Amino acid sequence: MRAGRAVAILLLLQQRGRMTTEELAEELEVSTRTILRDIEALNGVGVPVSPIRAPGGGYELLDGYDRPLPDPSFWESSPRPPDHFRRATIRLSPQGQRLMAVLGRPSGLRRHPGVDVPGRPDWIEATVRIESLDLAVGELLALGAEVEVVGPAELRTRLQATVTELTELYDQGGITAG
Repeated sequence: MRAGRAVAILLLLQQRGRMTTEELAEELEVSTRTILRDIEALNGVGVPVSPIRAPGGGYELLDGYDRPLPDPSFWESSPRPPDHFRRATIRLSPQGQRLMAVLGRPSGLRRHPGVDVPGRPDWIEATVRIESLDLAVGELLALGAEVEVVGPAELRTRLQATVTELTELYDQGGITAG
């Protein structure tokens, strides 16, 4: 579980009270399964997030949990690092879509319906959440040639440089499989 997401879940539940899994997932741009794992992890470290088994359902903090957290505006006013982007635009093959589903990353896939990928009629265009360029490069490398980065340009350039380094490493020879 990412610490930032845990804090976000706590803040949302403190400010809004009861929220459904779907509401939390939409707000944090992750899957409902991720929210369920995060809530389980929060409970595991002693944060009393209680399931509500009533019409409308959802989760809320147990009464009496009063550990104050800073207001969200505390973080909103702080500047983002220059290489921090919220979303990247990618193109995915059908195999890439399956790999994403299995790997569970990158997270927050938002499909762009009606966008055709030139020369690749079975590919989709979408955006994904990214924490930083370095993390995004690692996650996208796991998809291999089944993904193409459209933007931001900095991510595309960094991914291209990493692939070039890997190609040079493997083209050097000298290393034999044993």
